Amino acid sequence: MAFSHTNSKGVTYYLHSNGKMFYFSKEVKPTGALDALPAGYNVVEMKTGMLVLKKVQPAGTEPKAS
Repeated sequence: MAFSHTNSKGVTYYLHSNGKMFYFSKEVKPTGALDALPAGYNVVEMKTGMLVLKKVQPAGTEPKAS
């Protein structure tokens, strides 16, 4: 079963991969569905309710300013 996450609006999304690119979809697609989060990533919800993966920062490090 594909990894799923429900956002604050109550919509469930499923995690997929197309090579190195990860994306969430409302439906489980026949190819590319992932059973778990990739190591070193966590799920973050944007203001719009869209889900994205974000790399986990090691303890004691600060994110780079862009």
